[in-house]
Amino acid sequence: MSVVHRLAVGWLVDHLSFINQCGYEVWDPSGHHGGVTLNTSVPPPGNHAASTSAESSSSRDVPGPAHAVETEGKAAKTRYVFREEFFDICKPHIAAAPEKQLWQGCPETLCFPCLLILQKRKRRCVFNQGQLDALEYHAKVRKPIWEGTLCLVREGLCSGFLQSSAAELSSSRRVIPGHVGCGLAELCDMAKQLPPVEESDHQAVHVLDEEPSDPEQDLLSCVTENSSDCAKILVFMGQKYLVPPRSSFLLSDISCLQPLLNYKKKYDVIVIDPPWENKSVKRSNRYSHLSSWQMKQVPVPALAAPGCLVVTWVTNRQKHLRFVKDELYPHWSVKTLAEWHWVKITRAGEFVLPLDSLHKKPYEVLVLGRVQGDGEEAFRKSEDVPPIPDHKLIVSVPCSLHSHKPPLAGVLAEFLQPRVECLELFARNLQPGWTSWGNEVLKFQHMDYFTPLQKE
Repeated sequence: MSVVHRLAVGWLVDHLSFINQCGYEVWDPSGHHGGVTLNTSVPPPGNHAASTSAESSSSRDVPGPAHAVETEGKAAKTRYVFREEFFDICKPHIAAAPEKQLWQGCPETLCFPCLLILQKRKRRCVFNQGQLDALEYHAKVRKPIWEGTLCLVREGLCSGFLQSSAAELSSSRRVIPGHVGCGLAELCDMAKQLPPVEESDHQAVHVLDEEPSDPEQDLLSCVTENSSDCAKILVFMGQKYLVPPRSSFLLSDISCLQPLLNYKKKYDVIVIDPPWENKSVKRSNRYSHLSSWQMKQVPVPALAAPGCLVVTWVTNRQKHLRFVKDELYPHWSVKTLAEWHWVKITRAGEFVLPLDSLHKKPYEVLVLGRVQGDGEEAFRKSEDVPPIPDHKLIVSVPCSLHSHKPPLAGVLAEFLQPRVECLELFARNLQPGWTSWGNEVLKFQHMDYFTPLQKE
C-alpha cells in the first residue's frame, strides 16, 4: 500500500512501494502460455481506508519468490521493480540552519512583515506583486505544514520507515540518466498530420494482446487498454514500455482528445497535473506549457460523472492558484472544496528544501473540488460520500525524476466509494485501475526505469 501512516493531519506515503505493488509481472513470450493467471491485483481504493500504521513488513520490500506462482508446464514470468535509486533522497538539496531543522520543534509562525524584511535583506530589490502574494500565502500555511509534517515524520521514525541517522543511509547507488526513451511529446506533435479522429469512428480501444505489442499508429489514434491481470510489454518506435494490469491510456496532446471522449467512460475522480508555465520551462525546450485559454478547453465536464472529485496540482505561484479557484473550476462548474499540500522530505525525515526558502519551497499545492450539477445533491445522498477536509498533508520522499507525482489513490480512498472510475490528465505514468492521458503518458513506464528482479 502507498499509505504508511495515517494521522489526523494527513498521510505519510511510500511512492516506491506503490509502484512496485502495481503488478509488474510479465509472461515471458518464450515460455509456454498455459493460461495461469497471477493474482497481481491491487486492492480497490476503498480497502486502503483501514490502514492507520506502518505495514507489517517494510513497505520498501519487494514481494519475494514466495509470492510467485510457478508450476511445471506453465508460463514463465519476469517481475520488474522500479529502480530504487530514484527515491534515494538521503540529504536535503539545501540544508536548513540547525535551529530550523524539522525535529528541533516548530518555531513561532513568522509574521508577514518579518518575511518581507528577510526577503529584502537577502535580495535588496523591489518586490513584484507575485513575490508579495507568495510570501503572504507562505506565512499563512507554514505553521500547519511544519507541525503536521513533524507529527508524520515522528511516526515514520518510530516505525523504522524513516531513518534519522545519516550513517544508516546509502547514497552511493548508480543513478541512470533521467531522460530516456523516445520523444513522446514530439511524436504527438507529428501525429497531428494524421487524419483527424471523428466521434463516429468505430475503433475506440486498442487492446494489448499476449505478445509484446507494436501498435504504432493505433497508439496515437485510440485508447490503449491492458485488461488482463498481468503487465504487458509495449514496443513503440523501437522503445519498450511496461503497461501495468487493468490500465488504459491515450498518448496525445490537447489537440487530439477525441479518442478519450470516444472511450465513452465517465469518471468519478479526475486528477490533473497541468504543465504550468514557470522560469525553468521558459529556459528549457524540453517541457511545453499551456495557456489559460488552452486549460479551459480540456473537456472535464464531458468526462466527469455526477459529483466527480477533481484534484489539480498547482505550483506555488499564486497566479496559478487564483486561476484554478477563480476561473478554471467555475468554468468547469467545479466547486472548490479544499487545499492540500504535498510535502517533500528526505529518507531521514528532513525537508528537501528549507521551509522558508526564498526560492523553491519543499511543498506543492493540490486544489480539490467537486463537479456541480442537477444530479450532484442526489449523488452525495445516495452514495453517502464523506466530506473533503479543508486541509491535509501528503508527506513523502519524492522521486528524483521531474514531475513524478506521488499516487493519490490511497489518500483519496476514504472519501470515495469502491470501484470508482479514475482518470489522470497530463499524466506521465500509468496506474492499475486508472485511465491516463497526456503527450508523455508513457514517460516513466520506459523499461530503463525498471530492473528485472527475477525470472521464473
